[in-house]
Amino acid sequence: MDDLTPMMKQYMNIKAKYKDCILFFRLGDFYEMFFDDAILASKELEITLTKRDCGREEKAPMCGIPYHAADSYISKLIDKGYKVAICEQLEDPALAKGIVERDVIRVITPGTITDLNALDEKSNNFLSAIFVDEHGVGIAFVDISTGELYTTEFYGNKKDNMSFLLDELGKIVPSEIITNSIVLEDEKVSKAIQMAINPYIDVYDEQLANVENCQEIIAKHFGQGYIKNSGLEDKKYSIIATGILLNYLQDTQKITMEHINDISFYLPNKYMVLDINTRINLEINETIRGKEKKGSLIWLLDRTSTAMGGRLLKNWIEQPLLDKKEIEYRLDIIEKFTENIIFMDDVKNCLKEIYDLERIMGKIVYGNCNGRDLISLKSSLYILPKLKQLLIASEDPNLNEIGKNIDTLNDIYNLIDKAIVDDPPVSIKEGGVIKTDFNGEINELREMSTKGKEWLAKLEEKEKERTGIKTLKVGYNRLFGYYIEVTKSYLNMIPEDYIRKQTLSNSERFIIPELKEMEAKILGAEEKLIDLEYNIFIKVRENIKSETRRIQNVSKIIANLDALLSLSEVAYNNNYVRPELNSDGKIEIRNGRHPVVEKMLKDILFVPNDTHLDNKDNRTIILTGPNMAGKSTYMRQVAIITLMAQIGSFVPAECANISIVDRIFTRIGASDNLSQGESTFMVEMNEVSNILQNATENSLIILDEVGRGTSTFDGLSIAWSVIEYIALNIKAKTLFATHYHELTQLEGKIKGIKNYTILVEEKGKEIIFLRKIVKGSTNKSYGIEVARLAGIDEDIINRANEILNQIEKSQGFNGSLKTDKEMKSKETEQLNIFEYNISKIIDRLKNIDVIKLTPMEAINILYEIVESAKNL
Repeated sequence: MDDLTPMMKQYMNIKAKYKDCILFFRLGDFYEMFFDDAILASKELEITLTKRDCGREEKAPMCGIPYHAADSYISKLIDKGYKVAICEQLEDPALAKGIVERDVIRVITPGTITDLNALDEKSNNFLSAIFVDEHGVGIAFVDISTGELYTTEFYGNKKDNMSFLLDELGKIVPSEIITNSIVLEDEKVSKAIQMAINPYIDVYDEQLANVENCQEIIAKHFGQGYIKNSGLEDKKYSIIATGILLNYLQDTQKITMEHINDISFYLPNKYMVLDINTRINLEINETIRGKEKKGSLIWLLDRTSTAMGGRLLKNWIEQPLLDKKEIEYRLDIIEKFTENIIFMDDVKNCLKEIYDLERIMGKIVYGNCNGRDLISLKSSLYILPKLKQLLIASEDPNLNEIGKNIDTLNDIYNLIDKAIVDDPPVSIKEGGVIKTDFNGEINELREMSTKGKEWLAKLEEKEKERTGIKTLKVGYNRLFGYYIEVTKSYLNMIPEDYIRKQTLSNSERFIIPELKEMEAKILGAEEKLIDLEYNIFIKVRENIKSETRRIQNVSKIIANLDALLSLSEVAYNNNYVRPELNSDGKIEIRNGRHPVVEKMLKDILFVPNDTHLDNKDNRTIILTGPNMAGKSTYMRQVAIITLMAQIGSFVPAECANISIVDRIFTRIGASDNLSQGESTFMVEMNEVSNILQNATENSLIILDEVGRGTSTFDGLSIAWSVIEYIALNIKAKTLFATHYHELTQLEGKIKGIKNYTILVEEKGKEIIFLRKIVKGSTNKSYGIEVARLAGIDEDIINRANEILNQIEKSQGFNGSLKTDKEMKSKETEQLNIFEYNISKIIDRLKNIDVIKLTPMEAINILYEIVESAKNL
């Protein structure tokens, strides 16, 4: 590096510390990038790549962006999966002796971005740290834009640990993960994380992952004694994960982050488990086909007025409760709101006036808020006394308590009201932010500045009169200060005391002694004023920052109230009812409706259906009926109503009594997972395996067309075995849709299995789907009729009917199968004709000596086997 210029040496030394980042190197009003960073950034940002002298014979590749426009460029790079290190000038270049001191003040990553324009206002942007070993797993995650920090842990074998990890990550959906290498070494888990979440992943130094080191990191941030006082003492895995997370933040953010002032620990069994497949299949956050928010459950339920409330409601939907008391608390408040719609509207109108207090506080802590942010905070605080009184005046004790807990933050409101002008400029470094009467010195300097400008106006008029030059004007720029500008057509009228300063294409600029004397006074006053206003703003900001916890407490109350109000509004507008909750294992729904499908239907009336499941005689519903009749919609409907009840929401039904379930499993639809080398059937079997291994008798299982990814008899065998195992061993409440009509024989043979079907009306060649679920079964799939509805050519339909008739006549299978219990008790029973013929073919195949077989003999034997198979 000896051949580099001093500035380039400085750049290279700093870049060496941040090799995994694109380095934004501050030079005046620009961030510059050099060498490989410049080549990469110019391509990704679509900006011009140039060159700059660097001391070597070959110039250094270079590109740059204006510092005031950096946020949008940084966001683009973050979206593309890069990290950006911000290197700032740490001293005034005008005062520097030699090279300006520079250093990285912050590293921006996908999990640490705070630019509000780059964040979804109603979603958290989580950074997650993971610690896994052979005995357990710890997860900590933080949203640095709001200051929320959570952690949990789980103890188990490797398989259970990884299953827990995937379930939690599916809920958190972090944009960035820092982990130890053990997670990435598990290829299946690593691929699952990338496929489902696709986060930026960093691997930390394993030496960091020890309890003592992480305890010190936590104590440094939260204070000595915090771990003990917060009940984390025996939470080894959470301590390590949280310590690693905080250490990463210290390394990248390089500030104290006062808004992260608490750790929220939660037990895994506090919430219903929804694995990644279930979230996708129930379309909780986005639709399966279009990946759109419209048509999802969050789209339906989110009527929040604040960003804070929107984020909290999303978290509620992701984490349905298991505690009946907590659920009833939410239901009580929703009931009160729906009973008094005028009161509900009054509260909503208050909430509409409140900005995103959590993220405003994040900007204040980071030191990048401006005057407009403080005005947004002030206008939010202005509404708090009215909201407090509204709630206290209500007759509901829960709402009374919420109102009493609202801190109106009058002192903070008054500080902003006295200090900050009502319509401040975007920048806090150009003046015009602080009110004149807030500070005596500001008043004096502004008066001096005003008088100076008045003097300049008088000078302009005086010089016009003295010189006779009507176009003469007094102007200013940063390079020359104040000047008198005269167009070239009047240059012959210039007085002798005018001193030429600058020549332009159409005019020339001059100065006179009295103008330079006044310039020093005016600029001195304005410079002092700008510096004073900036320093006062910083003090106001620091005063507000010291009250971070108070503002966060109010933010949480507002968010909670907003989320409850949103559920109340949806319940009222859509005629939902309050569900009853039980611990008896019953799910009883009368005239239930799928809330999203109902909302999406415009001119069509949704057909409601009943559901009765329990832990005894009605554990399993085998649901038959044609495609398009509504089987999948019905099963999703039951799952979503159960989920809604457990987030504390009213539900779309005439009445509902819901047993609290620990998990909802879904196996719906089929798609090849080619990037992981898995076929449709393999994906299906993996999902079924997960259900069979993790479901309990308190779970709700939704299975749609298990076994359809393989041959008919393989599929039937697997479907039969799966439903039998669930009914006899797991005993979970299960909805099982199938086209294998043979499975309906299980009713009466296995306790708890009941057959249901969807009514279809036949009118000649046409069928009408009535969408009504009734007891009983059907042995017709109506596949050809559905093909006709889809618009398949009539000639093809007729030929399909001919083929179907031939198959039905030649089919030797009588549809009679035995349960596992029956087969074990009748092992010596003679095989039916179908089973006998199959066994003959299998025996023939087993006895073939492939090595000795000639090609012609092989063809002849294959022909004989094919002919035998045709006669089955």
